[in-house]
Amino acid sequence: MSRNITFTMIKPGAVAAGHIGAIMAKIAEGGFRFKAVRMTRLSKEQAETFYGIHRERPFFNSLVASMTSGPIIAAVLEKENAVLAYRDYIGATNPADAREGSIRKLY
Repeated sequence: MSRNITFTMIKPGAVAAGHIGAIMAKIAEGGFRFKAVRMTRLSKEQAETFYGIHRERPFFNSLVASMTSGPIIAAVLEKENAVLAYRDYIGATNPADAREGSIRKLY
């Protein structure tokens, strides 16, 4: 059974750079509907829990520091097969590997 909702975050760097509107517009262009949107700031504990799978990786502390450095936009998105569709749409985790025009490549 495919899931029709997924979660996304616009990270502090993109928020600080003023890319919220452009990123949200790009998401909508991909056929995703916003079901819920909230601007918030992650606490250190929240970031450590959310990224806990990476706790033993060398970049964990810098990841937590980055994600707690400013506000984020948290959103729930809806689309058929949302999880896989969004992973494909936003591009590779490493922006250098992301395809041209993807959110990660652009922002």
